[in-house]
Amino acid sequence: MYAVIKTGGKQYKVAAGEKIKIEQIAADVGQEIVIDQVLAVGNGADLKVGTPLVSGASVKAIVVAQGRHDKVRIFKMRRRKHYQKHGGHRQHYTELEISSVNG
Repeated sequence: MYAVIKTGGKQYKVAAGEKIKIEQIAADVGQEIVIDQVLAVGNGADLKVGTPLVSGASVKAIVVAQGRHDKVRIFKMRRRKHYQKHGGHRQHYTELEISSVNG
């Protein structure tokens, strides 16, 4: 059984036992969270699509870790104008382990 969930402005296809990295949420490591924004639930060839959410469906997950992704290097340059700008960014994430999909 799998589900398509929405969190952090993105959509993820998840199944029980998987680990995913999502946008950072306020939760402690080891805490169980319930995601109720479920867009679709599928089991084999059977698929239930919500309008926009599937009523009564939820996904339970355990917070495994809080962290930051690798640095993304940003370099801007205008040729012949003596303009160079360096920057970097590290996005925060929350790693979840999906424990169950209820739909």
